[in-house]
Amino acid sequence: MNVIFVEPGFPANQRRFALALASVGANVIGVGESDEWALDDELRGAMAGYYKVGSVTSLHDMTEAVRYIQSKVWVDRLEATVEAHTMTAAHVREATGIPGTSVRTTWLCRDKPSMKQALREAGVPTAASRAVDHAHEVWAFAEEHGYPLILKPRDGAGAKDTVRVDDDEQLGRALVDFGSHGAASIAVEEFVEGHEGFYDTITHDGHVVHDWTTHYYPNVLEAMRTRWISPQFITTNRIADSDFYREVAEMGQRVITALGIETSATHMEWFHGPKGLRFSEIGCRPPGVGCWDLYSASNDVDVYREWAHVIVHGVPERQMLRPYSAGIVALRPEADGQITGYSGIDEMQSRHGQWVIDAHFPQVGHHTQPVEAGYMANAYVRMRHPDYDTLRSMLDDVGATIHVHAG
Repeated sequence: MNVIFVEPGFPANQRRFALALASVGANVIGVGESDEWALDDELRGAMAGYYKVGSVTSLHDMTEAVRYIQSKVWVDRLEATVEAHTMTAAHVREATGIPGTSVRTTWLCRDKPSMKQALREAGVPTAASRAVDHAHEVWAFAEEHGYPLILKPRDGAGAKDTVRVDDDEQLGRALVDFGSHGAASIAVEEFVEGHEGFYDTITHDGHVVHDWTTHYYPNVLEAMRTRWISPQFITTNRIADSDFYREVAEMGQRVITALGIETSATHMEWFHGPKGLRFSEIGCRPPGVGCWDLYSASNDVDVYREWAHVIVHGVPERQMLRPYSAGIVALRPEADGQITGYSGIDEMQSRHGQWVIDAHFPQVGHHTQPVEAGYMANAYVRMRHPDYDTLRSMLDDVGATIHVHAG
């Protein structure tokens, strides 16, 4: 199988998708913005060819590149795993006759109001939402649904630029802020109360072949706004033992069907609270922030290779036996500036070292990243354990023990 893979060199983990495709027998042709000589030797050796473009989000550049490649070899698949690349890739597929995720599905997975409308029509519970182009529409939504409300870009990923407003004053300030940043259209949603997590899958022909359920502690919006919190997410190995996880999986399959997702990785955010289970954002691509590393560690399986095996051969290579739960705890610097040192690492290692998957501690003198930059922006520790509750307690202990000194 000849597979074009979009942007194999950046960000850093992109190389793992390209290497995985090659490892299961695909001829990988990379298309990216870097010079070929700038790619590492292993990555260059794994690819049958490479085509440099000015921008992987340019429909003209990408269509020209793919048509050139098609003039040399038959192209079976065109894969893009970064959210910002998916729409261009979908348009190129349809223009060049390559099978894969459609423009309609990609649009529904990126435009939040359209996504939620499609889910509601399929009977999948989700937050009330609306696409708005004018401030008066937001005020009308607030009058209809009340506070709190969530405002966000229509095609944003994660919690980026997402704002919660609790009253008229906060809403007015938020609208001014969106306007000052040039937003012509945004999404407004009712705030869904409850615990937050996500459900990830690898699908083939619209059916789930691998899945994982993961919990946030605390919810993302709070985690990305509060410095003192050492936030976590933990993937569970208890999927087979819970009616709740079965409900999540059943609803996830309904989402996949409703949005027309065929053979792809997916990422689905959910809330569970007083109103029951509600699905939120849906991504037709792999999750970010190293989630697949945790899934690999929790199953002793290379999930990148599993994705590639499904893409190339249509079936999984190995099953997820779930011997471990696995999680990450983000460690925030005490202030913005430069890293000046760490404390508590030795204590953490002595108590929990056997369960540590890996850890990242930027060098002294390294500039800090803002709190809202995410779970892997500064220091972090990733761990696994056979018992979910024990793992959560260990991650709590790591977050309380290790301090990142900065100023």
